[in-house]
Amino acid sequence: MPHIQVKLWKGKTQLQKKKLAGALVKAAISIIGYGEASFSVTIEDIEPSLWKEKVYLPDILAKSDILYKEPGYKMD
Repeated sequence: MPHIQVKLWKGKTQLQKKKLAGALVKAAISIIGYGEASFSVTIEDIEPSLWKEKVYLPDILAKSDILYKEPGYKMD
């Protein structure tokens, strides 16, 4: 059962998050299959000042072996 996790800067509306979740599920269905009921999606708001600590270091740099799209930015 696929689970999609999204972490983004705090400030997006609930409607934007619902639309994003729906679009991600729709895209995933078209690529990997499964029915819509198989998917779950979480969207976590992250304070911009905590991005490096909570996302960049543990989820991007530390998991480079499973990172399928690198960001276009670097953090010191």
